[in-house]
Amino acid sequence: MSAQIIDGKQIAQQVRHQVKADIDKRNAEGKRPPCLAVVLVGADPASHIYVKHKKQACKDVGIESTAYELSSDITQQALIELIDTLNADPGTDGILVQLPLPEQLDTTAIIERIRPDKDVDGFHAFNLGRLAQRIPALRPCTPKGIMTLLKSTGVDLYGQEAVIVGASNIVGRPMTLELLLAGCTTTTTHRFTRDLEAHVRRADIVVVGVGKPGIVKGDWIKPGAIVIDVGINRLEDGSVVGDIEYTPAAERAAWITPVPGGVGPMTVASLMENTLEAAAQLNP
Repeated sequence: MSAQIIDGKQIAQQVRHQVKADIDKRNAEGKRPPCLAVVLVGADPASHIYVKHKKQACKDVGIESTAYELSSDITQQALIELIDTLNADPGTDGILVQLPLPEQLDTTAIIERIRPDKDVDGFHAFNLGRLAQRIPALRPCTPKGIMTLLKSTGVDLYGQEAVIVGASNIVGRPMTLELLLAGCTTTTTHRFTRDLEAHVRRADIVVVGVGKPGIVKGDWIKPGAIVIDVGINRLEDGSVVGDIEYTPAAERAAWITPVPGGVGPMTVASLMENTLEAAAQLNP
């Protein structure tokens, strides 16, 4: 068996085209374009690259974006005051605080300060709680994008055995909720899990996102499984790989995401969807 590639770039482009078409329709109806506020604290090179990609995506689909680039020594109170200002601004539909934040800042408190209906990252406890209660509002971008990738395969997800490797608040935990909502039987593994291999071997769907290259061996993959690799790791030789041994996994799986070009583009595309959704709720 040789796996079919789930082309995240192509699917993300389709999502962006639909978002742009919907925004063009809103503009034709006399409504203002959606507006996303992006807050970047400090000079982390990776964060600057991510923000650059998000700003370009906004431009491509017709979303206005405003960047707030703040010093790494900003105080908690000053950042909260900025968020309060953006919360109250009727011209701002979405607020994104780029993570990670400097150590002196309380990330949870900052996220919780964002109005849930402007929380386009989907990290606020209100939005995660809605997802847990099967009444989703704004959904975390990476898991939402992964669900779009899974849908593209045409595979019926009801009753599938899904194993999520990694229990982060950004990917693993909301991914579990998304797959439950889709009708899967889900198992979430983490650093205390015993016999990770046994869990992965029985999975019809494997989603891995821990940032450790090769943590899931290719020969663990069940023949015919769907494999979603969220990890992105740069090796000493400069090559970029995921968390799964790609070549042997691709020989066993029915579907697999490449790294790069799989999950990453979908995260940004889902952010565009969320920003449009927020704008539609705030300015119907």
